[in-house]
Amino acid sequence: MVDMTSFRGSVDKPQAHASAAPVPAYLPSIRVVEADRPWVWLSAAWRDMTAAPAISAAYGALAVISSFILVVGLATLEMEYLLLPLAAGFMLIGPVLAVGLYETSRLLELGERPSFGKVAAAYRRNGVQIAGIGLVMMLAMLAWIRVAFLIFALFFSGEPPALDQLVDRIFFSAETLPFLLTGTLFGGVIATAVFSVAVVSIPMLLDRDTDVFTAMATSVAVVRANARPMLTWAFLIALFTSAGMVTGFLGMALALPLIGHASWHCYRDLVGRG
Repeated sequence: MVDMTSFRGSVDKPQAHASAAPVPAYLPSIRVVEADRPWVWLSAAWRDMTAAPAISAAYGALAVISSFILVVGLATLEMEYLLLPLAAGFMLIGPVLAVGLYETSRLLELGERPSFGKVAAAYRRNGVQIAGIGLVMMLAMLAWIRVAFLIFALFFSGEPPALDQLVDRIFFSAETLPFLLTGTLFGGVIATAVFSVAVVSIPMLLDRDTDVFTAMATSVAVVRANARPMLTWAFLIALFTSAGMVTGFLGMALALPLIGHASWHCYRDLVGRG
């Protein structure tokens, strides 16, 4: 276990020994950091949550309520087999949903007091470009759902399991291992691509007057220059999100705001002002 209190300084002041990665001239400078740097982002995120508890709690509550509505809706339509793919797909569109949390952290960094009005107004700043990357995330999620449909049909003979049989059929049946391996392979490819283009691009679009292509190129460059910390960060995002879901989605009340605030500090730590 890493003691986050052992880290000194703020993410607002990047590591003194961080080096700069070579990037094309049209991209901002990118810092190279240590593999354990994500723990600093999480520590800063916790400070933001305690500094703006109402906004963080509102986002967390919205995540829980939306999850419950999703479960009830799928059960009503007898499409319970989509629960797991949609839960995984949440990780693909989560960066867009967290724009208000990025804005909260940005305002706190500037010494301003966040409010629901200011957070709502953030969606209008560079709105066209943010909507553009939101479209990319949505298309990725739709692609994943389509792939999940095909995988379910392949391994369950076109008869997806009901909700009361979902866990038993998926994890304890004869089809389990090849089904999980296939789903993990295709899901991992899509998730890796989305993570690479989105890990810092949406905070960057919120923070700067730039376009979606430059933001996504910057995000990919960040991942390439910081493979180890980005692998750690991707693992932590998956871990916290999964923990939030297996607790009956109640854990999302903490997971979503924590990841959202930390993502802002990830961006500020890795992307220079130039």
